[in-house]
Amino acid sequence: MAAPGKTSPKEQVAQALHRVAPALRTLGPFALGTFLLVFGTFMAWQTWLLWLAHRGAESADNARLEAIAAISNEVRERQQGVQQALLDPSVQEPLKLGADGRTAAAAALRQLLPQATDAEFFSADLDEVLSGDLKAIGYAKAAALLQAKIDPKQPLAEMRTEEAGQQLMIAMPARVGERVVAFAVVELPFKPLLAAFSRTSVSGARLELRQGDGRGDLVIAGIGEHSGSSIADVGEPIPGTRLRIGKADPGYFIMFTESLPVSALLSLLCLVGGIGALWVRSVGHERARAVLQRKPKDVQPEMTLAQALKAKPEAAAAPLAKAAAPAPARAERKDEVVVVDPSIFRAYDIRGVVGDTLTTGVARMIGRAIGSEARDRGLTEIVVGRDGRLSGPDLVFALINGLRSTGIDVIDIGAAPTPVTYFACYHLRTGSGISVTGSHNPPDYNGFKIVLGGETLSEDAIQNLYRRIEEERFVDGMGGLQTLDVGDDYIRRITDDIQVERKLKVVVDCGNGIPGAIAPAVLEGIGCEVVPLYCDVDGTFPNHHPDPSDLHNLQDLIVSVKNIGADVGLAFDGDGDRLGVVTASGEVIFPDRLLMLYATDILLRNPGATIIYDVKCTGHLQPLILQQGGSPLMWRTGHSLIKAKMRETNAALAGEMSGHFFFGERWYGFDDGIYSAARLMEILAADIDGRTPEQIFATLPKGVSTPELKIPMREGEHYRFIEAFRARAKFDGARLTTIDGVRADWPDGWGLVRASNTTPVLVLRFDADSAPALRRIQDVFRSQLLALDSSLPLPF
Repeated sequence: MAAPGKTSPKEQVAQALHRVAPALRTLGPFALGTFLLVFGTFMAWQTWLLWLAHRGAESADNARLEAIAAISNEVRERQQGVQQALLDPSVQEPLKLGADGRTAAAAALRQLLPQATDAEFFSADLDEVLSGDLKAIGYAKAAALLQAKIDPKQPLAEMRTEEAGQQLMIAMPARVGERVVAFAVVELPFKPLLAAFSRTSVSGARLELRQGDGRGDLVIAGIGEHSGSSIADVGEPIPGTRLRIGKADPGYFIMFTESLPVSALLSLLCLVGGIGALWVRSVGHERARAVLQRKPKDVQPEMTLAQALKAKPEAAAAPLAKAAAPAPARAERKDEVVVVDPSIFRAYDIRGVVGDTLTTGVARMIGRAIGSEARDRGLTEIVVGRDGRLSGPDLVFALINGLRSTGIDVIDIGAAPTPVTYFACYHLRTGSGISVTGSHNPPDYNGFKIVLGGETLSEDAIQNLYRRIEEERFVDGMGGLQTLDVGDDYIRRITDDIQVERKLKVVVDCGNGIPGAIAPAVLEGIGCEVVPLYCDVDGTFPNHHPDPSDLHNLQDLIVSVKNIGADVGLAFDGDGDRLGVVTASGEVIFPDRLLMLYATDILLRNPGATIIYDVKCTGHLQPLILQQGGSPLMWRTGHSLIKAKMRETNAALAGEMSGHFFFGERWYGFDDGIYSAARLMEILAADIDGRTPEQIFATLPKGVSTPELKIPMREGEHYRFIEAFRARAKFDGARLTTIDGVRADWPDGWGLVRASNTTPVLVLRFDADSAPALRRIQDVFRSQLLALDSSLPLPF
């Protein structure tokens, strides 16, 4: 106890606190407010730096994409030049002499390529490399030769440093006919590639041209600002080369978060909090409490420092709000002036002419739109595959760049038929995929078939992607990228399920499309004897167009089937989702008759199952399905529309006259020409009476029919024509179906006219029980069509 008249230490502390309490109540808000204002200002600066960093990173991504495309084009031109020179007679003739002619062939090659600094030939088995002095030959040259031998279809160009300076070395096989007789090594000046790289404009970041596999690369050249952070990424490879381009994002002093919205929000909160604390200090706690507890009109404020401070943040907040908004990234994209043509957004997919309506810039915008749509649907991962077209690698690179910019993780399965991409969506459990393909269209076309969350996008969903691009409704993020090959898994999945009961000899015509890389292996795996025809993948389609719906494209297959005595001939389109069939005698089995065979087989195991067919299919299909105990359903033409209807009705099977077949029984419900071929072989080989395929096909109902007939029109005109035709045409005694164009069914036949959703043409087809009935139906349609437009060039 303290002595009388004295205070205890505890009381002394309490008295001291009581004395300083007013000062603390005054200084506390001032100190807190000052700290928050200073920190808020610092975070506003950090937000500005983050905005600059994001803008610089976006600019670097676009610049890298531009540089890769430019260098890839330069390399491709030189590879094609060397390839053409190797085919010149002055080179070919000496090569026929074997080792004795290689020196003369090299001399001729150097004359054909005056820009080449060196050219020489090595033997086809590379014995002089495998058993020779690698130091004398050159390790880089030896590695390039061995790579060309391992993968002769995709030789890689690389930079090599010689006494004459940097050279572009290209090693590729030299063929006489189809036989590889030697390997050529050509060295060309590297300066044009450096010039193409240097022409790339990049601001706020740095790009480096490197050679290697991403680990310890050789840096060849760099452009851009040197203040960026050190290049740590492995770089993006340049197709067809060992070169890659690394990116250094701008190196700004970012201390806290890398998230622009978080940084802006934190800055705003600190500034508002600081101003509020200083206002409390100025008006006092009691006054502040009274203001906060009453309506503003009850407060009679006087002019104080707090009010002056309260007015300033509005001026200070303007640049902060500008930094926090997502608009700067969009402004950067507008500067790129990427014009997206709405006409490429079609009913079933996106498709355009490469270099015209479809460029790498457009592909990247489409990737951003698809990625943003996927993110809005709660999806995070997308599979990407491509067909064998020459434009595929560049478009895939741009597409993936766009997808990843929205935060989508991408699984790149490389060159693969469209059905394999669909399969990967299920096998890898992503449910989403994009096939970069021009399908059956000419070589200068390419496009995108899109699946999101198991839904194949069509019609409004496709148009919504265009509207998203137009309105710039993009999600920002950074997704990952991995490369996988699912080809073996696809083959194994089919061969584990299907094995034919007897060996059938099959000619397989892939028309140099991407199915050639996998269809023969699938058919061999199920037990067929396969004779490949045009199965080398070549995006120029040098032999015939890969479209089995055009009978002209089946002539080589028919000749081959007859010459070798095959049981059947199979043809695939450019991306492998359609199938064409010819018999041993050369008869073309139209897809609607194939659908009869598939339906009969499936209904044996699934009585009552729904079978969907499109408006172009024969009138014999409906009664056959009913006789077999099935439920027939006619629907609109289009693979996306058919798949959507299958999901809605849980159908076991669907098919189109174009050759798309969709198996819901034992398969995944997507259109797959390769799997359809395997199922066909299974049915033909399992015939209990041992009949030939031709005998089996002969049992199917058959009338007199035409293939698909087409009338070209200008873009959009075919849709307007069908609308007018639907309104004006009169078909007495016929049952009309108008779900897709106009189909008129009589008891002895039918006719159809519709607008194609893939190309600007009218599509017509006629089918009847007899030739006179067919002519009568064609006459009726002819009069109705010419009544609407007398100048129509009718193909019948």
